[in-house]
Amino acid sequence: MANYKKNAGWRRPVKAENVQIGERCRKARETAGYTQEKLAEIIGRGPQFVSDMERGKCGMSLSTFMSLCSVLSVSADYLLFGWTGGGSLPLSIDERISRLSASERGIVEQQLNLVLRAFSLNSDSE
Repeated sequence: MANYKKNAGWRRPVKAENVQIGERCRKARETAGYTQEKLAEIIGRGPQFVSDMERGKCGMSLSTFMSLCSVLSVSADYLLFGWTGGGSLPLSIDERISRLSASERGIVEQQLNLVLRAFSLNSDSE
């Protein structure tokens, strides 16, 4: 049995499945408007993990996978197989909001009201 030392030039082979899932995660992250750093912060991982995962250099735990689906508002089918089920990527704003808790929806409503008020003020000055 070979004795591999850490960082001795030996690298674990990259799995094609991890590369495919990573590419879909990157696409979903970019569509959602997150940087790797922000996504890492939200899911409780480091930016290096997100980078490695998106390049297929590593897999992820089920809990991390579930967090990604939730945060990026994509289905497990999309990340695993690229299936959109006739839907679009990302989910519509209505679908995304419907997945939030009542308190999270309240925060979204407050923020939306602020944005709409700002739009209204800008259109009044034109």
